[in-house]
Amino acid sequence: MVKSMTGFGRFEVAEGNRKCTVEIKSVNHRYLDLNIKMPKKLNFFEAAIRNVLKEYIQRGKVDVFITYEDLTEQNVSIKYNHDLAAEYLKYLRQMAEEFGLDDDIRVSTLSRYPEVFSMEDVDIDEEELWNMLEKAIRKAAEGFVETRIKEGENLRNDMISKLDGMLKHVDFIAERSPAIVQEYKQRLEEKVKELLESNVDEARILTEVTIFADKSCVDEELVRLRSHIETTKETLMQGGSVGRKLDFIAQEMNREANTTLSKANDLEISNVAIELKTEIEKIREQIQNIE
Repeated sequence: MVKSMTGFGRFEVAEGNRKCTVEIKSVNHRYLDLNIKMPKKLNFFEAAIRNVLKEYIQRGKVDVFITYEDLTEQNVSIKYNHDLAAEYLKYLRQMAEEFGLDDDIRVSTLSRYPEVFSMEDVDIDEEELWNMLEKAIRKAAEGFVETRIKEGENLRNDMISKLDGMLKHVDFIAERSPAIVQEYKQRLEEKVKELLESNVDEARILTEVTIFADKSCVDEELVRLRSHIETTKETLMQGGSVGRKLDFIAQEMNREANTTLSKANDLEISNVAIELKTEIEKIREQIQNIE
């Protein structure tokens, strides 16, 4: 199956008074670029999170948002810094003595000084937290992949339709090319007769027609174009992470279409070659969104 590089997934896990939410979204990118935003207490799991996500995602600029809530009453504790309080008290008394001030220090006053009392999180069971977090990540990633597959299938069907249309353009050019050589020969004969008003040198005409046919021949280009188009269709049907391969093939198709257009000595072929280039460009744009 073909996957788009645009996707979205979200999942929430709630266990008791704890809740973990994971949201994943992505856009096009040449490589895999993971950007994870989460609470500091979860930073320890960043490497593990990246490893899990790489199981589901190969390419794209991916933003991952993780939130964690712990509503249990025992999730924080108060820490009393005795040494810091003693230091504050020592200098306060020193100030009172040096400046002749009343020593009116109260416990309530001292407790308000920075860092005398502080809140800190209670140590949590890392394995238990990881199990909860991993579940949310995998479920969000599965939903994320589903949206990528759905959009990827739409892209594949549209591209195959465009590729079939391109084959019709190639067939038209292949059928039209021999006719323009014959038409050139006829025009050349008529022009020579008009100028000389005598018998035409068939050998000379044949030489000129041969040169024209050689310069305007696009048989090799059409063979390669048809091969690239069929290869693209086969690759799309096989699926997988094929974006880079298809991008390379599209560049080759564009090269062959450019050569065909440059050799065109016929208005109809030129118009069809331009249409062909337009369709190839559309294909290239869509390929940029394939993983």
